[in-house]
Amino acid sequence: MSGVSLGLRSSSLGSLQQHAQDGGLQSQSSFTIRKTSRPLSGSREKEKYLFFIFKYFGRRKVIMLILVIIAILALATGFFTASREVASESSILGIDGWFGNKTYSPFILHGEEGTTYSSSKLNILTVCADNNSHSLPVAHDSAASVALQTPIILNHPCKSFAFPPPPPGYTRRIGPRPCPVCYVPVEQAIASMPRYPSASTVLHHLAYFREENPIKTEPHGGSDFGGYPSLKQRNDYFNVDRSMIVHCGFVRGCRAGDSTGFDIDMADLREMDEFHDIVVASAIFGNYDIIQQPTGISEFAKENIPFYMFVDEETEAYMRNSSLLDSSKRVGLWRIIVVHNVPYADPRRNGKVPKLLLHRLFPNVRYSIWIDGKLQLVVDPYRILERFLWRQNATFAISRHYTRFDVFVEAEANKAAGKYDNVSIDHQIGFYRKEGLTPYTKAKLPITSDVPEGCVIIREHIPITNLFTCLWFNEVDRFTSRDQLSFSIVRDKIMAKVNWTINMFLDCERRNFVIQAYHRDLLERRPPPVAQTRTYSRPSSVRYYTRTETSGKKSPIKRTKGGKKSGSRRHRKVVAGNRENTSL
Repeated sequence: MSGVSLGLRSSSLGSLQQHAQDGGLQSQSSFTIRKTSRPLSGSREKEKYLFFIFKYFGRRKVIMLILVIIAILALATGFFTASREVASESSILGIDGWFGNKTYSPFILHGEEGTTYSSSKLNILTVCADNNSHSLPVAHDSAASVALQTPIILNHPCKSFAFPPPPPGYTRRIGPRPCPVCYVPVEQAIASMPRYPSASTVLHHLAYFREENPIKTEPHGGSDFGGYPSLKQRNDYFNVDRSMIVHCGFVRGCRAGDSTGFDIDMADLREMDEFHDIVVASAIFGNYDIIQQPTGISEFAKENIPFYMFVDEETEAYMRNSSLLDSSKRVGLWRIIVVHNVPYADPRRNGKVPKLLLHRLFPNVRYSIWIDGKLQLVVDPYRILERFLWRQNATFAISRHYTRFDVFVEAEANKAAGKYDNVSIDHQIGFYRKEGLTPYTKAKLPITSDVPEGCVIIREHIPITNLFTCLWFNEVDRFTSRDQLSFSIVRDKIMAKVNWTINMFLDCERRNFVIQAYHRDLLERRPPPVAQTRTYSRPSSVRYYTRTETSGKKSPIKRTKGGKKSGSRRHRKVVAGNRENTSL
């Protein structure tokens, strides 16, 4: 109808123009009347429809229907507006968005010309999120929450504890020795475990680079296992921020131990993925040490704390040939984890991987205690954590060296002992000197030392401690494997950015809960012991430092006919049993 009326209207328009020329005003006026009459009839029809709707449904229902329609339109408009905002934000999504949405953008790097690698080689970087990046409350029934219901003791039993005076100068014990440490009972230590993770200062999200094809872009430092971060990247990593992505070993995969050059059987990885409040870990690579069995461990700890020993294939073969290891993969309390395709030729450097990167190997663990393979643990782990972490409100604890406090002195001692290539040590110390490292003085207090005795590390796995050990490992990977040399530079750079400290306790306290033994190579070259000819009784008037809760008796002192002590004047370590070993 509308099409027909428009056609008639256009045809009448042509006739009107012709009549206008002839003076036919009547026809023009009639056309005007028809044109204005159409809208009037349409409005009347709409009024009839509205009147019919109101009469049939009722005025109130119609008003309610209109309001509902308006509300639906408003909601739809808001939804589409929010969707557009989210879409615009996702285009500039940062690290926080990566963690929430698990959409990791790849980076493509080209090898630089002049390096040992081809410039056409591509290195694709992706980001691996840290399972422990978010400090969330512990909502599970952990070992501490189901422990014995020990009443809260307001007065701590160790509050009035003080170190006894040093032994008299005429004692015949020479060298470092253990000193008394006040531990609380195991039940109270278990009850002291914090239910919630400690706050991670500034850093809340930590992620790691994964490199499909690590490329060396600078002449010094790095490896295919740890990647090749540039000096600029290294310096940027010390600028602690809320969210960070760093190199942290295992660069060939997101799951540490799965095709990363430090390979672990999938069955073992699944076990290591399980949640634990605490793990105790150690390692023996290159068949370098003899496995030491822990003593003084409570039954509760034996049931709830796993003890993991990482070994390479060489050590595993020796243990199997010696009938120490069978299909159970256990040697006493130790659960043996075999590592295949170790990344370094130096066994000591391979040992730094689990030592410093336990948080990557155990992504669902709250606390860990690391001890070197030559050490024997003689105190319950719960008591150790209560003494050195929970009581001190600390998240990282390590003992200081018993005599050396200065990195420069430590470097010279390493060179004199042939611990590493002297040129490499000089290069590392020279680099740190240019960065501002200075000899240790009392002006650094409350920092008590720049040199740790790194054979024991006690830590809580939170982002800031994970970052510290990642960057510490990067220094070991870039320079020498002597981690005592790189400890203080990493600690000081992080402490300059955030309010975070490390509990550096006395070395004699460390010697209280671990016994130090010889390495295997020294044991095999050691001559057989000489039969004792005379014993020496301890005078009752002389005070000795004693280790608490350790079994075994003191080894008698041999004397010759002249009344002098046989052999060297230096104190000898004792290997067998639970006897004290008091020199390095």
